[in-house]
Formats: sequence, C-alpha cells, structure tokens
Amino acid sequence: MVEARLRGLLLGGLAGDSSAYHAFLKDLSAHLRAFLRKRLVNLPEEVEDLVQELLLAVHNQRHTYDPRQPITAWVYAIARYKLVDLLRRRSRKESLNDPLDEEDDLLATSDGEAAEARRDLAKLLADLPERQRAPIIHMKIEGLSVAETARLTGMSQSAVKVGVHRGLKALAAKIRSES
Repeated sequence: MVEARLRGLLLGGLAGDSSAYHAFLKDLSAHLRAFLRKRLVNLPEEVEDLVQELLLAVHNQRHTYDPRQPITAWVYAIARYKLVDLLRRRSRKESLNDPLDEEDDLLATSDGEAAEARRDLAKLLADLPERQRAPIIHMKIEGLSVAETARLTGMSQSAVKVGVHRGLKALAAKIRSES
C-alpha cells in the first residue's frame, strides 16, 4: 500500500502535479524518519538533518527513478548511501579526536589483512548461485532486513531466508573442505 501510494505520488509529481509531489515528499519524509530512527538509535540528533539531506538527494535524482522498479528500493538505496556517508564522517571526526596513547595500537591490525579477508570472502561468494549470494551480501554484509533484501532482489521473503541459510551452509562446507 505504501509502495503504491509513494509511486503514484512521485509519478504524478514527475508529470507536473505539484500537489502530488508535495504529498510525496511529505509521506516520504515520515517513512525516512522511521527508517533512520531504527538505524540511528544512538544518534537521534542526526535523524532530522539526514532526512532533509535525503529529501534533497531524492529530489535531485528523481529523474533516475525507473517506474518499473519499486520506489522504496530506490529510495532506501539512496538512504543507505547517505547513512554510510554520515557514519563515515562521524567516524573520521571521532578518530581525529582519539589520542594515540600507544603506538602498538596503531600497528595492531593492518590494511593488508583486511584486504586479504575481503578478497577471500569475495572469492567464496563468487562460487555461490546468485539466489544465495545476493541475500547473503545484502543481509549479512550490508545489514539489511529480510524485507529490504526481498525488495532489492525481487525474491520473496521466504526465498531470501532460504537463500541465506543454504548459502551459509554451502560456504561452511567449502571452508571445511579447504581446511
């Protein structure tokens, strides 16, 4: 119901109906606030600023919306990118304020180890069928919910859960066999 309403309002707005576009932005802002409040529980002061930033991004990118795709998936993809940007900015800012008490902490982990782990994971995931790989990437790596993953992949929620379960089982078997 939300999907159909938002889609209809945006398409009306894109066709020149300013009241439909205004209603789209108003409804969308309520959904974005709920989406962000769940993800920024420890940063409630950031929610409203990020909602405004997202509305601006959606407005500026409205010409890229493909009416054949779910609008919520399109909007939430933009929201996730903006959320990651916010968290990176905050992380960078906080790391600039962290004292470097011990130089050993600086050498505790290397970028090389992290890069090697990412390559190993990418190699393992590449061997999985798409119906297992995509749900694992979206849910286990990106942290999306089952419903969000289902919207992005076009799979049912049950198929997403089965894909994750079977994919993780296949990965575990592959890792055991290589050990």
